[in-house]
Amino acid sequence: MSKSPGHRQHPEHHVRETPVGERMIAVFAGQTIADSRDVVRVDEDGHPPRFYFPRGDVRQDRLKRTETSSECPFKGKASYFDVEVGDHSANDAVWSYETPYDEHEGLKERMAFDESKSDEIVVSSLP
Repeated sequence: MSKSPGHRQHPEHHVRETPVGERMIAVFAGQTIADSRDVVRVDEDGHPPRFYFPRGDVRQDRLKRTETSSECPFKGKASYFDVEVGDHSANDAVWSYETPYDEHEGLKERMAFDESKSDEIVVSSLP
């Protein structure tokens, strides 16, 4: 693990992690692909809120790892996954920081869904 270069260089940029405290689901093409009571909400300056589900609460049989990766100077390197249900798919719509920087260790072993990749991805809370 290591310290984030982004937080050292840009201390005014905020990335906040907050436990949601209620049950949340992620649905794709009408099928629940994640269901958890242990979701972390991430609010990062300049970005919409994202919800990170524990990897064990995400249906891995609906995901396919891709070659895509990206580097966030605040959180670390992200790996991406396609989500597939029947004839429906969304490319690189799920990501995970498998070895996040120290400041965001709470995101390790969690997966987030990019609702902007498909109008069939919906992340919501349940009573």
